[in-house]
Amino acid sequence: MRLVLVCLLISNLLAAQVPKIAVVDFYGLRRLTESRLRQALGVKEGDPLPPSKAEAEERLEQLEGVVLARLEAVCCEAEGAILFVGIEEKGAPHFDVHAPPASSVRLPAEIVETYRAFRDRFEQSARSGEGRESLRLGYALAADADVRAYQERFVPLADENFAVVREVLRDSVDVDERTIAAYVIGYAPDRQGAVETLQYALQDPEEAVRHTALRALAAIAVFAAGNPDAGLRIAPTWASEMLNSISWGDRAHAANFLVTLTEGRDPRLLDQLRARALVPLVEMAGWKSLAYALPAYILLGRISGLPEDQIHQTWSKGERDALLAKFASSGRPAR
Repeated sequence: MRLVLVCLLISNLLAAQVPKIAVVDFYGLRRLTESRLRQALGVKEGDPLPPSKAEAEERLEQLEGVVLARLEAVCCEAEGAILFVGIEEKGAPHFDVHAPPASSVRLPAEIVETYRAFRDRFEQSARSGEGRESLRLGYALAADADVRAYQERFVPLADENFAVVREVLRDSVDVDERTIAAYVIGYAPDRQGAVETLQYALQDPEEAVRHTALRALAAIAVFAAGNPDAGLRIAPTWASEMLNSISWGDRAHAANFLVTLTEGRDPRLLDQLRARALVPLVEMAGWKSLAYALPAYILLGRISGLPEDQIHQTWSKGERDALLAKFASSGRPAR
């Protein structure tokens, strides 16, 4: 829901005028310096967004040691846009995705029609500011009665068509169908089967599918935390790998998901994050755009063993540098 509102806001800004840049945040830097990237980028805070995203990315990719560059503008900070500049350096961790699937398998028409009607009503609800949802049952149920009615219909549809929904999510050539399948499978009563398929979808070649799968997994994680007897197992592996993606959306969605997944502070989950994700988490927690830095900061606090109230107190007091300084360049907390 938050990203839907972000898209609506940035669309309104772009319709009115080219927004100015309020904040420039970088990610993926290991050897390259921010100053060198800023020089190649050619824009700074206070300037309009680059007139050509592709040309700006091409300039960055011409720098020695840069394999890929990615620019993404997000709304909003101080009445301007946040420009995220992503870099993948030569030799840096690379987030791999599956080869594009090629099957012609399709979802039943009833699922597609129900989803499209749900999406239209959902967007209307988002524009009116009614975006509250409950994840207690392991899937999203909106406060808006009309939206919730459509979501409740997904439960029997996912149950009756589980095999084909799973097949579409894994193998369909149609991106829209895979995205719908990633949403609908989260409502399936076979939650462990849904988890396994959604974990596979985290490496889908299309961002929309990956992000939808993460949201579905986050809802199941909420249910798993409240119902430990269900025995659900949700591994952080591929979400952790997404923190190395060239896509800002991958990183933001993955961090939010991992915050939900680690609310119980399972030592095994935190140890995996410590081993695989410290470098991108430290970088993200240092972003100037605070709303997007907070999830990574929470994760670092949990990895460090800080109580939740201390994590939020140090954040609200602007003392995050003290936590970031505890991590050595090797990726281990300094003692």
